[in-house]
Amino acid sequence: MGTAETATTQKIHISIIKRLNRSVLNKKKKVALVVGGNSPEWKVSVMSGRNVALYINRDKYDLYEVQLRGEDWRVEEDKEINKADFTFLQNGEMVKFDVALIMIHGAPGEDGVLPAYLERLGIPHTSSRSNVSALAFNKYVCKRHLREAGILMAKEVLIQKGDIVDEQDVVDRLGLPLFVKPNCGGSSFGITKVKSAAEIKPALNHALKECDTVLVEEYIAGRELTNGILKTSTQTIMLPVTEIVSNNEFFDYQAKYEGASIELTPAPIPDTLSDKVQGITSKIFDYIGCNGFIRVDYIVRGEDVLFLEVNTIPGMTQMSLVPQQVHAAGIPMESFINLLIEDALYRFGRA
Repeated sequence: MGTAETATTQKIHISIIKRLNRSVLNKKKKVALVVGGNSPEWKVSVMSGRNVALYINRDKYDLYEVQLRGEDWRVEEDKEINKADFTFLQNGEMVKFDVALIMIHGAPGEDGVLPAYLERLGIPHTSSRSNVSALAFNKYVCKRHLREAGILMAKEVLIQKGDIVDEQDVVDRLGLPLFVKPNCGGSSFGITKVKSAAEIKPALNHALKECDTVLVEEYIAGRELTNGILKTSTQTIMLPVTEIVSNNEFFDYQAKYEGASIELTPAPIPDTLSDKVQGITSKIFDYIGCNGFIRVDYIVRGEDVLFLEVNTIPGMTQMSLVPQQVHAAGIPMESFINLLIEDALYRFGRA
């Protein structure tokens, strides 16, 4: 082969490689927007997913809504997911997802079960790692873990299904009123504010319908604040603090999703308190080992900021708190969601 011919062949090869590289670079990632789940929060999850879908860049991503309900896993309601590898058939061809955007609040998303399944398959996902999700989902375990880090919080008693409960002993330890809540789950399902010892047993039975373990916590009078954060490998987006003023006894489902509350973002609090809350949120994110974005709830009593709980897959409906905080920060929601997806791909080496 002559020199000229060799040079021509090399140019052709380089041209082909460049075209292939451009093809790879321009290939849109397939995103599974996973919603539903097996807890009472599944309706909120679907609403979160459909709101998030509005802000996903379709020039960069092919989006598929994946609904999980028990053993029924479907893409866009009519295509069944193969659970062996999290694929589905479309027009006779197998479709593989590049990343899962998990919007399941409660089981099996926020409790770590779905993240563990995806990690076993090597599929990137946007939530925290499975072990972190499981720790955060168990309110009692999470509180014990964070107490070691010096985080302030209410006193609690853990009660398991089948335990014999001395109601007066609980009152002596925690005082009245107090809160009885499922040790797992969210959206305020199963929570009761108890004002007498006689109300404890019915409240426990109510909470045990949601979870086999129940957390009984002392009541703390104060201002209710909540704060979101998104951390990637390269940047931290510290969202504004929100103050919640519920029209009900506490921030229950009606207050969260049916308008029975006033949510003030940014919260009308001194900058020093806002900075303190944001600093604790960042510390909790790092100490637990979270990924993506979380929201942390607090009660402020005097100068003390007391931890309530951490949400590793917080609600993202139009009425939810994190979207309010993103908007108040002046961040385009599309940028926020796309950054979440890009970070998941980067963490799993698929960027």
